[in-house]
Amino acid sequence: MDNKINAYNNILELIGNTPLVRLNTITAPLKGNFYAKVEAFNPGHSSKDRIAAYIIENAERKGILKEGSTIIETTSGNTGFSIAMVSIIKGYECILAVSSKSSKDKIDMLRSMGAKVYVCPAHVSADDPRSYYQVAKRLHEETKGSIYINQYFNELNIAAHYNTTGPEIWEQTNGNITHLIACSGTGGTISGTSRFLKEQNSDIKVIGVDAHGSVLKKYHETGELDTNEIYPYRIEGLGKNLIPDATDFEAIDEFIKVTDEESAHTAREISQKEGIFVGYTSGAVVQAVKQLSKKGEFTKDSNVVVIFPDHGSRYMSKIYSDQWMNDQGFLDSKSVGEEREIQFVK
Repeated sequence: MDNKINAYNNILELIGNTPLVRLNTITAPLKGNFYAKVEAFNPGHSSKDRIAAYIIENAERKGILKEGSTIIETTSGNTGFSIAMVSIIKGYECILAVSSKSSKDKIDMLRSMGAKVYVCPAHVSADDPRSYYQVAKRLHEETKGSIYINQYFNELNIAAHYNTTGPEIWEQTNGNITHLIACSGTGGTISGTSRFLKEQNSDIKVIGVDAHGSVLKKYHETGELDTNEIYPYRIEGLGKNLIPDATDFEAIDEFIKVTDEESAHTAREISQKEGIFVGYTSGAVVQAVKQLSKKGEFTKDSNVVVIFPDHGSRYMSKIYSDQWMNDQGFLDSKSVGEEREIQFVK
């Protein structure tokens, strides 16, 4: 009798090959066909699993990472979780410098995964010694046998998505994709996916989603970093106050900006209308779709793919908290019908 067990060797073998899911209700009023690449199906519940495994395994092949090594990274939460997960399986120590803008849920999850976490102030310049960029660099210099992933300036961030996300979307759409819309933070996801797709069909339009308070859209349009554009905003993992090398601006046709408030409400709307429990940036990307539709971007024949980067469970203390939403001034007359009452039976 064959006692073979059909099992994966470890959780890392589940990374990638995430599903493409048609959006039905939230996009019903819009022209076109809309599909979400749901990255929460990765084992670490975000697209960052792809770059964590790809970059770490590349370092192993080159002999940079060895037994007892420490992996250090700058993160708004998702990349850190993915690196911590990969580190557990491969036996490395993990130290993370995290932005204070990251939700408490994300920070608690990082600690739960055994990572040593340094929480750094979000609203300081990138070259401030307290910024999470500079803290990670300092920790790398102080920690013997460490490597610094440095996702914002690592070409492998782009390569990971060129080799995985791009081919998956091309195959899942049978080459019929007309638009790719994705949030841009480090830029690795949108850049790598776009490079692959445009090699197959240069007519595919790629649109990056940026935040108000970020410099990416204006830099794409002018080639200049305008520090006057920078001011605090709430969305995590979207936009930047510097120009990441991991963004290939030539692979992106245009950028569109979305607000914190509308993105938060749209994330809640996706969860309640599509049954897909999404994070803040997923709300941002669908909000961008709504704005682009109003501008006449799509026709009835458009096949639009949006990337949902992570899972809503990481935002329970933020966009899914009525208290947090109210504290931001986001709950008002527009929110009627969005909230659900809790009734306690005595």
